Amino acid sequence: MVEMSVDSIRVSVMNSQRVVILKEAHSDRYLPIWIGPAEADAIAVKLQGISVPRPLTHDLLYSILNALGAKIKSVFVNDLQNDTFFARIYVTANGKEIEIDSRPSDAIAIAVRAKVPIFAAEEVLDKAGIVFDQSGKPMHSHGEDDKHVISDEELRKLSAFTDFINTLDMKDLGNTGDTKDPKDPKDQKDQPE
Repeated sequence: MVEMSVDSIRVSVMNSQRVVILKEAHSDRYLPIWIGPAEADAIAVKLQGISVPRPLTHDLLYSILNALGAKIKSVFVNDLQNDTFFARIYVTANGKEIEIDSRPSDAIAIAVRAKVPIFAAEEVLDKAGIVFDQSGKPMHSHGEDDKHVISDEELRKLSAFTDFINTLDMKDLGNTGDTKDPKDPKDQKDQPE
């Protein structure tokens, strides 16, 4: 397991889908994950400290877990199959450890509310982890010691991410916690083109 943090939330200009970008805690390796607009908003609202008049779905779920005495311990992006990411939420309740299947977007939205660690499996990072060379060209990483420029075949295997990665504006990656609000005009200029 590799500890990650939420680096930013981006909008793909190619198809207007949201992408949460996780950054490895002790490296410059990134993990882009497609998420829905509601989940993107739920993550961004919490990270930006925006208060909402009524609880969002993830706020409600977090409140219910707390009211029942459950404690969220961590979340884990544990698998990637056919361009679909999978995650687990680890909870303790009544002295028992419980593992809950989740979409990564929901797990991350819960994690930022509970202020718990986010982890990714090394195998997931091997498949979809991205580092960038000095010119800003994406490179695939099979661990810290084995970085290479992504081949065309590897990019085809990452079909859901190829267009987004190739249009990613690297100048503001690495600003941990920096989220871009696609509805905010001042943030639109920094969106990938």
